[in-house]
Amino acid sequence: MAKDKDFEAAKAKAMKIGAVACYVEDIRREFIEELCFPAIQCNAIYENIYLLGTSLARPVIARAQIKVAQKEGCFAVSHGCTGKGNDQVRFELGFYALQPSIKVIAPWRMPVFYERFAGRNDLLDYAEKVGIPVSSTKSKPWSMDENLAHCSYEAGILEDPDVTAPEDMWKLTVDPLKAPDKPEDFTLVFEKGLPVKLISASGKTFTDSVELFLEANAIARRHGVGRVDIVENRFIGLKSRGCYETPGLTCLRSAHIDLEGLVLDREVRALRDQFVTFNYAKVLYNGLYFSPEREFLEESIVASQKNVNGQVRCRVYKGSFSVLGRSSETEKLYDASESSMDEIGAFAPSDTTGFISVQAIRLKKYGEAKLSKGEKM
Repeated sequence: MAKDKDFEAAKAKAMKIGAVACYVEDIRREFIEELCFPAIQCNAIYENIYLLGTSLARPVIARAQIKVAQKEGCFAVSHGCTGKGNDQVRFELGFYALQPSIKVIAPWRMPVFYERFAGRNDLLDYAEKVGIPVSSTKSKPWSMDENLAHCSYEAGILEDPDVTAPEDMWKLTVDPLKAPDKPEDFTLVFEKGLPVKLISASGKTFTDSVELFLEANAIARRHGVGRVDIVENRFIGLKSRGCYETPGLTCLRSAHIDLEGLVLDREVRALRDQFVTFNYAKVLYNGLYFSPEREFLEESIVASQKNVNGQVRCRVYKGSFSVLGRSSETEKLYDASESSMDEIGAFAPSDTTGFISVQAIRLKKYGEAKLSKGEKM
């Protein structure tokens, strides 16, 4: 799914190590429009930090894999996920939903496999012995999973949560300390919560979803935006340390959040945040994309975004993303005259007296009760 991969080399490697056929499918548009964009619409995030880059990719990969299996008349599919991670759940739940009769072969859950190959070092030794070229080495033993939205890093020295990730590990983004000394500005335009246009610093406009996403990635990558290092809770109950690079998606989501402040009703936003955002991220993370609850949540996302229209002027600099301004030609919830500290406008300050009095009723009663008991407030 990454644009710069050598797919012919991947095909050659597959055939060399025993495959009888190799399919390379372009599912970038499907990935961006069906997974990444809804995640942006609801500001999806897991445990306040992780933008779900791996989770977002699994449904479209599973769907493409099942299509190939059906075309080839396969009775089973397989994956190389470990028995301790999330991806085994995500892939297999997807497989079973897409083709309930399918059989799944999961080598790393078979004792005959994991007793011989206890971990990555054993697999590296085996690959070297039989001549299978791999990118990982014993000096850089972490696992990497890259797609169009992000790259994740786990295992090896990263399993110690207090070890700083080595600088030569990161592959998508420039080290923020080495990023350009001049900031780069660009504008993002949204319609119904979806990114529909990116205007670069040079004035070039991108409206195609794939080109827009790739340009957001390119801008963020050269300025070191989108790195995170976290310890998260896996679905199966284990904690794990992961490092993630999610450049373009970080900018798109942050700009969307900012625009909502201007155009989205307070109560709609609160309900969406409390119910839809949290649960949509949980559904994605736990591998339940092909489920009735995901369909319900996506319908709720669309309903919440009817008025999220406008543009956000953005800046990236030395690993940071910031907003320079936002505007909307169609949504007018923000009234500068009413909010102004320099004019009275249509909102009379005296009206607030009654509002505060009503709000204070229960707090007065609470304070009286505490004081009568001699308890400290």
